[in-house]
Amino acid sequence: MPPPFQSLGNRHPSFLLRCCAPTNHNHHSSSLSAQRGNNIRVTMDRLTDAAHLMIVSDLDHTMVDHHDAENLSLLRFNALWEANYRNNSLLVFSTGRSPTLYKELRKEKPMLTPDITILSVGTEITYGNSMVPDNGWEEYLNHKWDRSIVTEETSMFSELKLQSETEQRPHKVSFYVQKDKARDITKALSTRLAERGLDVKIIYSGGMDLDILPQGAGKGQAMAYLLKKLKSKDKLPKNTLACGDSGNDAELFSIPDVYGVMVANAQEELLQWHAANAKDNPRIIHATGRCAAGIIEAIGHFNLGPNKSPRDVTGLLYSEGTGPAHKVVELYLFFEKWRRGEIDNTEATFAQINDFFCPSGILIHPSGVEKTLEDCVSSLKACYGDKKGTHFRVWVDQVIPTQLCSDSWLVRFKRWETSGEEQRHCCLTTILLTSKDAQCLKCGYVHQTLLDGLAKGSSSSTSFLFF
Repeated sequence: MPPPFQSLGNRHPSFLLRCCAPTNHNHHSSSLSAQRGNNIRVTMDRLTDAAHLMIVSDLDHTMVDHHDAENLSLLRFNALWEANYRNNSLLVFSTGRSPTLYKELRKEKPMLTPDITILSVGTEITYGNSMVPDNGWEEYLNHKWDRSIVTEETSMFSELKLQSETEQRPHKVSFYVQKDKARDITKALSTRLAERGLDVKIIYSGGMDLDILPQGAGKGQAMAYLLKKLKSKDKLPKNTLACGDSGNDAELFSIPDVYGVMVANAQEELLQWHAANAKDNPRIIHATGRCAAGIIEAIGHFNLGPNKSPRDVTGLLYSEGTGPAHKVVELYLFFEKWRRGEIDNTEATFAQINDFFCPSGILIHPSGVEKTLEDCVSSLKACYGDKKGTHFRVWVDQVIPTQLCSDSWLVRFKRWETSGEEQRHCCLTTILLTSKDAQCLKCGYVHQTLLDGLAKGSSSSTSFLFF
């Protein structure tokens, strides 16, 4: 085995290329079932110990603020999570959206990739990037459930308007109904379905959405199922924070020993539930911050860990004592702010990024072009403010550091970039960082693989010439 890196210098060893080269994402496993099983195993077993924190968050108007055109609160959360939590915690998105609408939202907003996704108001649980379904959960929901009977009985209520076909799922039938009619319809429908031998749950939320599910389904039950599953593996999270804004999130706050945050913009139906059921529960708060800002606020309120996002830091970015993941987040924040002209264009400022890279280190561009990091830094200097006044943003996702030896870390992540109305681009990026005890980390190698299908050498990918 090669000796620990003291400095990369001019070396570009073949073993470094082998250990840093990203996986070929066009390769398909010969066994789909084996791939699915491995995906679930990796998701559930990624952490060697219990998660420090598990966040279970609704998406629309909770994690995602649809009134924030700049997506600043979401980007603040992203930076906080990737810098401080990704490597030892679990992120779970729990949404009323179907898989189709969930994937559409991911294309519209700068969202992180969760470890686990709870979809369709808690009727579907999936794992990892490939969103592999939990078959055990599906089987559990079949008890006293017959979708055809639900469809037959609901057809008797002219006030119920079916939602789009994408929102009709194996264990969920969804309608729109006027608020003033919802209570009476819910009561009558519950009686009729019970008489037909079904055991269902009817959830009204958002002032118009009515969902019919198996009694055992729901966001709260899905979260309880996950907690039980993790406990069976001796990996029950040390802390769990549930986050929501509407009526179908109420169940999340009913699970014992879970912290909860209703974001500032929570709907009346959830606030009424809280007043009637949990107003004296100190583990549930109504935040003053909207959406993701409220989630960050709750992390601090309950002392669950660091709650200062790197996006909120002013002054020097490359502070002492931060680990590899934090350094990666800081690097790309610097890159964004430099090109947006939001930091001072001085020699002292630029010296921060210049000092971070080993001059003779190597960057391999998605096109296959190899450049020295010194050349890349020089090119970056000329780009100061070239994105000023635009919607240019950069964020990183799934930042996972692996310690190779006492002073070397391999960090893999997805680097996303968007600018105005242009298509978003993503690079699978691998960086090699070296130092002693994670202090004064320096980068000596960067390898990028374009993931969004752009042609090599495309003008749309020129920004990736810089990191």
